[in-house]
Amino acid sequence: MNKYVAVLKEEMLPAMGCTEPICLAYAAAKAREVLGLMPEKVIVLASGNIIKNVKSVIVPNTDGQKGIQASVAAGIVAGDAGKALEVIANVTSLQKEKIRDYMAVTPIELRHANCKDQLDVTIIVENGNHSAEVRIVKYHTNIVTIKKDGEFILKNEVSDTEEKSFTDRTFLTVDGIVGFADTVDIEDVRDLMELQVKYNMAIAEEGLKNKWGANIGGILLKYCGNDVRTKARAYAAAGSDARMNGCEMPVVINSGSGNQGMTVCLPIVVYAREYKIPEERMLRALVVSNLIAVHLKTPIGRLSAYCGAVSAGCAAACGIAYMLEGTCEAVSQTLSNSIAIASGIVCDGAKASCAAKISASVDAGLIGYEMYKEGRRFANGDGLVGNNVEKTIENIGLLGSVGMKETDSEIIDIMVNN
Repeated sequence: MNKYVAVLKEEMLPAMGCTEPICLAYAAAKAREVLGLMPEKVIVLASGNIIKNVKSVIVPNTDGQKGIQASVAAGIVAGDAGKALEVIANVTSLQKEKIRDYMAVTPIELRHANCKDQLDVTIIVENGNHSAEVRIVKYHTNIVTIKKDGEFILKNEVSDTEEKSFTDRTFLTVDGIVGFADTVDIEDVRDLMELQVKYNMAIAEEGLKNKWGANIGGILLKYCGNDVRTKARAYAAAGSDARMNGCEMPVVINSGSGNQGMTVCLPIVVYAREYKIPEERMLRALVVSNLIAVHLKTPIGRLSAYCGAVSAGCAAACGIAYMLEGTCEAVSQTLSNSIAIASGIVCDGAKASCAAKISASVDAGLIGYEMYKEGRRFANGDGLVGNNVEKTIENIGLLGSVGMKETDSEIIDIMVNN
């Protein structure tokens, strides 16, 4: 029980803005704090996946600025490193002006780092003869190195084991997740789940109201109707529309991603309200969806060419299956069916089109659930489908972590040179 709760607490964090730009802002804010002076020059060393996921997304609280330079400048000028993933949540109007001015006069040099980790960021800041350096590796707040004037203040080993300080996720199974959701004292997880519903519904409603980004949510409701199935897709898409386009509202993330945090949550809330599901039952379904998403993402890794919205959309459908059917069989078959449909979607960075990919992934998840209700399923050997749900998850993990490495490199090369 304690392990499951620990995983939820580690994964379900509030964050302001897309997590890769916020990672850069956090590292930059920490580097400036260590330097103790306003940097006159900045060097950014970033892995390809960081470059990919920051290039096209609007950084919140920057008046619409995009990309790496804006992320770093926001962290340096207005960041509070003590707030981690909410590092630029409280930027004033005056500071927004200062961010623009700082970007105009300060060289912020980007270098594509030759590194093995998909998430690897180093910020070097200089003022006269003084310098500071901060490095983050593997996950968005994991500072492994801090230097000042060439001397180490912090030096942690970059382990080959992913996220060593986190709870080991290898104990996760679909059967265990469902059993935990059935039996956990709901008060042990209520605050996490209620905050996720509060934050993520608020930004989804904002996305629908003010037509952020590509307005995928609004388009779905206009052309596909107002039934519960369409609303589930529209709300998840609308949250992403707002978040990817600079909306200054927080979300509760999953697997290091705000888009994934919204996707595992919003369809379940929509279905719960439509079917008048008791709140506690909805919260237990959110436990299932959040943990299924983590289980799917663990073998893939936080950043890859495999679109995380797929895992999250399928996990949301698993939560709906649990909420309406209440069995492990329903969850397992929904997961195997849905993941077989949408596992080919690639990640080409954080941007407006993420909302459309989320819509497609939630749709695949719901088809997987509807197949279960009709007694239909994809069989062992149908592509990546294994002889049980855990084998299917293992196969998807190999696809995302090993099979798509070359795809990831090609996507990054295209984006860096575009």
